[in-house]
Amino acid sequence: MKRQFASTVLALALCIVPVAVLSAQETGEESGATVSEVAPFSPNGTETVNSAEPEEPPIYIPPGDALPQVTARSAVVMDALTGEVLYQRCMDERRYPASTTKIMTLLTALEANKGGLDDAVKISAVAADMEGSTMWLECGERYRLEDLLYGMMLVSGNDAATAVAEHIAGNVPAFAKRMTEKAREIGAENTQFTNSCGLHNPRHYTTAHDLARITAYGYRNPTFRKIVSTKEWRVPLMKAPFSRELENENMLLWIYSGANGVKTGYTDDAGRCVVTAAERDGVQLIAVVLDGAYMWNDSIAMLDYGFRHIEGRDFVKKGEIVARVSVAGGESETVGLSAEKMLRLPVPNNDTSVYRREIKAPRSVEAPVRRGEKIGEVIYYYKGQKVASVALTAENYVGRENSFFAGLSRFWHKISSWFT
Repeated sequence: MKRQFASTVLALALCIVPVAVLSAQETGEESGATVSEVAPFSPNGTETVNSAEPEEPPIYIPPGDALPQVTARSAVVMDALTGEVLYQRCMDERRYPASTTKIMTLLTALEANKGGLDDAVKISAVAADMEGSTMWLECGERYRLEDLLYGMMLVSGNDAATAVAEHIAGNVPAFAKRMTEKAREIGAENTQFTNSCGLHNPRHYTTAHDLARITAYGYRNPTFRKIVSTKEWRVPLMKAPFSRELENENMLLWIYSGANGVKTGYTDDAGRCVVTAAERDGVQLIAVVLDGAYMWNDSIAMLDYGFRHIEGRDFVKKGEIVARVSVAGGESETVGLSAEKMLRLPVPNNDTSVYRREIKAPRSVEAPVRRGEKIGEVIYYYKGQKVASVALTAENYVGRENSFFAGLSRFWHKISSWFT
């Protein structure tokens, strides 16, 4: 009930004035703060600056920027399937990721863990003593790996992120090395990690574009997608029947249509950061805000812009006949190949020419052919990169014809298949 009320208040505020809302959990992720933080304003409406602190350079807004109202120093909106960038500002500039780091932590843990999500993880003294936002884990306690992953992503537990790293790799530096290696494998070349939680380190950095790539890769994993889109999770404590209720600090999950992820972050050096995501009409978008004064407003404006410039379209309908192949020695000369399922793909700016279709199927098959038998596939390429495929199956049964010529046809098919 409290979360619903807070979401309603935030939604109303977003419609009236720009706000920068951070929960006590979020603002304390790495700094240890325990109160909500709202950008201060002077009576005349201009942002106040603490004269004791050095002023940051002004935000660079490139000429022709489609969203000049966005306050992020680095930002990007990207289609998760194709990698198409719909909006960006300084997306390849290296910046500190704060707790958006945990996106890579989750991804690395899910791929590296062999024991399953029910693995028992013992909390070390190092993990229990982590600063910033935590799950309030205590040394010697045992938790399921899955519960720690939820605690890490929903309430940004630095203790949980550390415990996960130690469980998977033995220690945090070894796990961070795995994170960096995986990032390189994904294509995030301007990213380096030194820890699993996002506490500040000058050698711990990424870019908005790299974070979008990492997140898009994560969305291929159903467990990743499930965790980052979960609003609430109950963690059983060691002494049953007691449990701890976790509520996701990503406010867009509560107020934005189609929102399904992913992670907030804040440190003094990184500023306010958030990676958000939303899926509508079969299109999955990723939005990254790094060092944005009003990160929620920025995210909403960017996602709205993205959905205005991309749409989902059906390229293949389930059961549609895509091709026909010859049937050697069959009662019918050919059989139709139908799509096993529907395929919907994102189309940016109403331009379908960015896709190329390839049908992979043999020229002929030997009778008998069973209805539903997989015979080939149709593949779709986006700007030369394979992005999706659908299996092609026989639309109907084709029996063998028992005649001399049909037998000869089947024999010739066998001979020719040896050479092709």
